[in-house]
Amino acid sequence: MTRSIQTLSEAERRLVAEWAATCAEHVLGLFETARPGDERPRAAIARTRAFAQGEVDTASEIRRRFAGGSAAQDAGSPAAAAAAKAAGQAAAVCHMGAHALGAAAYAIEAVRLSALDRPDAAEQEIKWQMRQMSDEVRAALRSLPPLGEDRSGPLGPGLLASGQIGRNICALQASLAGEWPL
Repeated sequence: MTRSIQTLSEAERRLVAEWAATCAEHVLGLFETARPGDERPRAAIARTRAFAQGEVDTASEIRRRFAGGSAAQDAGSPAAAAAAKAAGQAAAVCHMGAHALGAAAYAIEAVRLSALDRPDAAEQEIKWQMRQMSDEVRAALRSLPPLGEDRSGPLGPGLLASGQIGRNICALQASLAGEWPL
């Protein structure tokens, strides 16, 4: 069985998991304002950080990655739902590193939806996310295939490859390649 290049090594997944958790946590307030007391996204981010720090193993997190997955359905607003999805994508990094871009893309979407009066909100969020990356995280994310080129993972056809989320991932990948102005 051939491993997808979207998986990344375990060491790389642990690195990008911390960055994905940071991106998701940056917009967590949008969910928590809409759903006070609902700890599911915060718990997903905590599990992501525990994975990043080596406190939990890949197998146990793969089994738990969908815990609290319905938080987005209960969110009450599109921005809050996107924030919950960012946390869910971050938790899925333990399984496949490409989900880190999904976490970041949903965080960008949460910001965009919460600031429709600010046309540059998404661009500012991308810039903020890029500043949160270490050189090692940047290198790991650069090793992922461009959106749509590899069918064997989250960057293949599907939810992350379409609509605004797909456009957000394309902008992130262009930023990683130095092709998008920062």
